[in-house]
Amino acid sequence: MEKARPQWANPLQFVFACISYAVGLGNVWRFPYLCQMYGGGSFLIPYLIMLVVEGMPLLYLELAVGQRMRQGSIGAWRTISSYLGGVGVASVMVSFFVSMYYNVINAWAFWYLFHSFQNPLPWSVCPLNSNHTGYDEECEAASSTQYFWYRKTLNISPSIEESGAVQWEPALCLILAWLVVYLCILRGTESTGKVVYFTALLPYCVLIIYLGRGLTLHGATNGLIYMFTPKVEQLANPKAWISAATQIFFSLGLGFGSLIAFASYNEPSNNCQKHAVIVSLINSSSSIFASVVTFSIYGFKATFNYESCLNKVILLLTNSFDLEDGFLTASNLEQVKDHLASAYPSKYSEVFPYIKNCSLESELDTAVQGTGLAFIVYSEAIKNMEVSQLWSVLYFFMLLILGIGSMLGNTAAILTPLTDSKVISSHLPKEAISGLLCLINCAVGMVFTMEAGNYWFDIFNDYAATLSLLLIVLVETIAVCFVYGLRRFESDLKAMNGQALSWYWKVMWAGVSPLLIVSLFAFYLSDYILTGTLRYQAWDASQGQLVTKDYPTYALAVIGLLVASSTMCIPLGALGTFITRHLKRGDPAPVA
Repeated sequence: MEKARPQWANPLQFVFACISYAVGLGNVWRFPYLCQMYGGGSFLIPYLIMLVVEGMPLLYLELAVGQRMRQGSIGAWRTISSYLGGVGVASVMVSFFVSMYYNVINAWAFWYLFHSFQNPLPWSVCPLNSNHTGYDEECEAASSTQYFWYRKTLNISPSIEESGAVQWEPALCLILAWLVVYLCILRGTESTGKVVYFTALLPYCVLIIYLGRGLTLHGATNGLIYMFTPKVEQLANPKAWISAATQIFFSLGLGFGSLIAFASYNEPSNNCQKHAVIVSLINSSSSIFASVVTFSIYGFKATFNYESCLNKVILLLTNSFDLEDGFLTASNLEQVKDHLASAYPSKYSEVFPYIKNCSLESELDTAVQGTGLAFIVYSEAIKNMEVSQLWSVLYFFMLLILGIGSMLGNTAAILTPLTDSKVISSHLPKEAISGLLCLINCAVGMVFTMEAGNYWFDIFNDYAATLSLLLIVLVETIAVCFVYGLRRFESDLKAMNGQALSWYWKVMWAGVSPLLIVSLFAFYLSDYILTGTLRYQAWDASQGQLVTKDYPTYALAVIGLLVASSTMCIPLGALGTFITRHLKRGDPAPVA
């Protein structure tokens, strides 16, 4: 059976598959946001500590389990104990939920990529209103980039309760995104192994090009100084440490079953310990590298907005007080404002409400994460660059490749247990299984292309894989260390690659990592309880901004089902095995 199992052509393919899966959109849009939120350079201290005590050990654990058991997540944990089959089922459920919504990001990337060839870029200017007497009111209230995202891309409804219709253009992009994924996973490792070279390497090429461009942009140094200036007081903030642990955990893709699936196609003698360290370090280095690129562009955007604000104020005061052109500058603006306020108090009071308070620091302090950073902040910076079409094509193509690389891992976590199943694989070829998976996901994913689709996207993004993954990985570490036995697992690893397990891995697996996961689990539960009613951000077209609203009851029910449907697989799987064993008369007592 082991000989019949497909394998990677070489260890490099496996490493590239793990890198392509782990290095994804979270590195580009979440890590920079966390740096911005929790002290810039000082955030790297908790981040690197969490990498050592959580990221590397848990990544090595999953790779070792997959390589030793040579099965997908369901079969691997069932081999360790028949009562643990539910752990694998929970991983598959989480991966299925993530696949349903994650490919929508690729659909949006396709949408922006297609529009990047227009001159001027469609999000660079506001459209005219219906009377052609001025600009669209919603666009003027917001900005051209926000208008293109919320109105042209999403055509978002005012609330989650107003579902609206499916938007055919994003729907076609979603079909295209799933077609690309299907072609990449069509023949399992045979096709995926070739694609990962491209999906792993190309984003770095684009980031290097962007770094060269970003460092030459006016104001880029403002962003880099902001990023690397440490705010040491944030080290005393528990949320900074919790965010660092969470980022490491989810960035590496732990608990989804994807890493177990990838490792199951390795040669049994493969040195997965070395590969776990390599992938962990590359993933974290990629986050820091992407942050340098992001903050150079973010500095350019903030500086551009700050200087535009100053120019508007200078123009307003020059015209209002008949000042000589060129008299007012950024350096003497505050002194002249004070002089005008004292010399012409009544006239200045009339003009004062229209004078904006321009601040570079406040522009840099504006924290944006997720789709807001990827599709609004970046597009706003790109529209102000020279040859903006070129930079737009490069950026959204990179975003698309990052998304596809992560999708290969998500789908592998589902497909490997399915193709391992004799019942399914004996009736359907792997091409048909892959096709059905993509078809089902695409059909369900159409919900996210409706007018209220972005609200449902946020629900899946926030709740489908948070508590569930923490519970899954906690059970995994307990299963290996205390059910299968750490000494037994150590001898298995030594038999595979001839290396003894060091004390570091044992201490992390049996003690530090589980305690850290329990702490994260407790934090999330307490945070949900203390928060009270769960809320979401809805788009108000009249104000041109997001407003906070309470989730309706049925949305809260969906959130509960998302969390429960995966987490309950673990106890229900164990209970099902227990009942089945005891219903069979004459069977010996169950032994783990």
